[in-house]
Amino acid sequence: MAFMMACEKVSLEFPTKDVFDGITVGVEDGDRIGIVGKNGDGKSTLLKLLAKEQEPDDGRVLARGGLRIGVLGQGDHLNDEDTVCQAVVGDIPEYEWAADPRIRSILVGLLSDVPWDAKVGNLSGGQRRRTDLARLLIGDWDVLLLDEPTNHLDMRSITWLADHLKSRWSANEGALLVVTHDRWFLDEVCLDMWEVHDRTITPFEGGYSAYIQQRVERDRVQAVTEQRRRNAVRKELAWLSRGARARSTKPKFHVKAAQELVAEDPPVRDSLELKRLAMQRLGKQVIDLTDVSVSYEGHEVLKHVDWLIGPGDRVGILGSNGAGKTTLLNILSSQLQPTSGRVKVGKTVKLAMLSQQLKELAPVEDDYVRVVLSRCKTRYVVDGEELSPTKMLERLGFSKDQFNALVRDLSGGQRRRLQLLLVLMEEPNVLILDEPGNDMDTDMLAVMEDLLDAWPGTLFVVSHDRYLVERVTDNQYALINGHLRHVPGGVDEFLQLEASQEVLSGPPNSVFAQMMGQNDSAEQDDADADAQEEAKPKYSGGELFKMRKELASLERKVATLEEKVADAQNAMFEVDPSDYMALGKAQEAVDELVAQKEELEERWMLLAEEIGE
Repeated sequence: MAFMMACEKVSLEFPTKDVFDGITVGVEDGDRIGIVGKNGDGKSTLLKLLAKEQEPDDGRVLARGGLRIGVLGQGDHLNDEDTVCQAVVGDIPEYEWAADPRIRSILVGLLSDVPWDAKVGNLSGGQRRRTDLARLLIGDWDVLLLDEPTNHLDMRSITWLADHLKSRWSANEGALLVVTHDRWFLDEVCLDMWEVHDRTITPFEGGYSAYIQQRVERDRVQAVTEQRRRNAVRKELAWLSRGARARSTKPKFHVKAAQELVAEDPPVRDSLELKRLAMQRLGKQVIDLTDVSVSYEGHEVLKHVDWLIGPGDRVGILGSNGAGKTTLLNILSSQLQPTSGRVKVGKTVKLAMLSQQLKELAPVEDDYVRVVLSRCKTRYVVDGEELSPTKMLERLGFSKDQFNALVRDLSGGQRRRLQLLLVLMEEPNVLILDEPGNDMDTDMLAVMEDLLDAWPGTLFVVSHDRYLVERVTDNQYALINGHLRHVPGGVDEFLQLEASQEVLSGPPNSVFAQMMGQNDSAEQDDADADAQEEAKPKYSGGELFKMRKELASLERKVATLEEKVADAQNAMFEVDPSDYMALGKAQEAVDELVAQKEELEERWMLLAEEIGE
């Protein structure tokens, strides 16, 4: 693969922090890289360095001659007085962009509900973000640098963007670097990951799931190494304290196996136990909605909603921007009365809500964090363990220094975490979370999800982060055209329903979409012909039988090698840590088995892709 761009021994220091210390990373044709790390560790700064919007203090940033780089920042530079048309296509003549199928697909995918002649300054946050994305994506770029592209996008737009980026270039062409906390998006789009941490960058192969697996393995190896170091120090201490008398019978320390990779996935949470605890704290009736409708200025947002919510229910609420999710939450929390219908709340319900706007922190903006925590109870039980408020906040990523900060001086992610903690410490039995993952990095999202796993009670979550929704809720409900319906198939079923509703309702009400509909019939014949060509079988029945047979054989061989690798790794723990020759031979045996397994896995992947299984 050809070189595109790189940072060579780059160092960068801000007045209050060293960001990078001699990092060297490169980008080649075909790279699809996701960038993760804690908030403030330098992810966005890395993109600015590669785009040459930020100059390093030391080292250099290299790029291939004539390289076309497209950049999407967290903010935009759109002119509020421009129309959507001017912001997206600029001075490109209409006959050029309207005749380009690639540009048309981008406009329909992102802006189908946005009036083409609307002023940018009048758009909602989500519409403005999609306008900026469309402006960028219609360009012809060799490299795309995207900083939080999914911010303000709903699930449908995020899914469209993932599909577009996967098909934008051929396999070994173009390059993508993306900073996002959306873990589903990272898994869907990225082939490699860069973790920004401790002034350096660590590369990992594969998407987000593979990155997490490799991090666990890295932590396991580090734990083993640290255990061996401690054992050596302990042995030396024993020699010094016992003297020569004990040397003839000095104890042998056996290295204990550090944390192992997950062999069998444990259940995320004990749903029955949490349900039992919820039943103890709540009566049988939680919230009942009967024939509830809500209208604003003649527009019916919710239509005849019937919903019985019980103790221990964990519900994700899905819907596009503007579908009425916030209205439904306000109905559930009694902040809004329905236009018609009835809402009945159980007598034992103690409800708390975490809003998008962080308004729960308004009364304590001028207080120090430690003062805010001092007003809470001294002990809380979390997952069977007693914790103080400060320990709970440390679990959510706060350092002791940050306890002395004013609430108003906290970053967006820190404020979000403090807000969540204060809501939980009210000890509600019904919890409503509206976009709880905003401003959080991937590590903090995992910590928050772990905290919610141990929380008994009825839970409602509204979020466009499908990973989070599917992780912490058991059932999903979708708001489509004002109606609430259960979607047992989760997010995938919701997206299918959304797509079918679009087909039934006809073309969207925007000028350019109507114009593009005129070209659909001309292109449909070509699409049908292509579909017929693709439908022809590639292999005969006999060939497919042999390939499937080989696939099954490979699966058995890989499973056998996985057991051998595990046995070889366990054997390493029995080797005397001071016998470097024996350790080296044991490591060689492990490496050889791993190489054999990877070779078989590569063959399996190629074969599975070939036959479509």
